[in-house]
Amino acid sequence: MALIQRIRKKVDEQDFEFTLPHFFEEMANDNLAFADVQMAIAKGQINRKFTRDPRGTRYEVIGPARDGRMIGIICRIKSTGKLLFITTYAVEGEK
Repeated sequence: MALIQRIRKKVDEQDFEFTLPHFFEEMANDNLAFADVQMAIAKGQINRKFTRDPRGTRYEVIGPARDGRMIGIICRIKSTGKLLFITTYAVEGEK
């Protein structure tokens, strides 16, 4: 199964956690709701992989929010198998 499909499955099955309170603070800073994050993952793609983190590889998923803005989500699959949402943000200059 492709990595983006694994991430989507974890979202669909609600098999995820958040970095608290950071993830929600960043979501609020860009006027995003979790439904925007879900849509971006459902329709987006992995844009970058960050492999130098000793805690594990992080992935940047870029996709559309409900209002058409492009947003980024940084996440990782933890050793427990859960998806960890680290941060989210509006991608500047794109719509």
